[in-house]
Amino acid sequence: QVQLVESGGGLVQAGGSLRLSCAASGRTFGSYAMGWFRQTPGKGHEFVAAMRSGGATYYADSVKGRFTISEDVAKNTNYLQMNSLKPEDTAVYFCAAGRDPMPVVTRRYAYNYWGQGTQVTVSS
Repeated sequence: QVQLVESGGGLVQAGGSLRLSCAASGRTFGSYAMGWFRQTPGKGHEFVAAMRSGGATYYADSVKGRFTISEDVAKNTNYLQMNSLKPEDTAVYFCAAGRDPMPVVTRRYAYNYWGQGTQVTVSS
């Protein structure tokens, strides 16, 4: 059983930065892909970024060039570095894990395990 715990959310002004962390337990690195999604009121989960078990990374067009996904194998933790934040980035951010190879990393259904979410609020 994989358990994911996010942290690092908060309130930041537009143009600022935050780093989200996703600590994973029960997961064997090299066999899972990790993803980040976000949700705003009234909307479904929106894909943000993902990293395959082999290290390939993927980003939504809306965050490309501003967000970076990475991981620390020793700490079993995945990170989402968010720079140049905009008010439209305000959402609850979730990390997710799923067995790799995964048919598609941008869809919620591909992931089996989810964290509890962390709120990110960007003020204008």
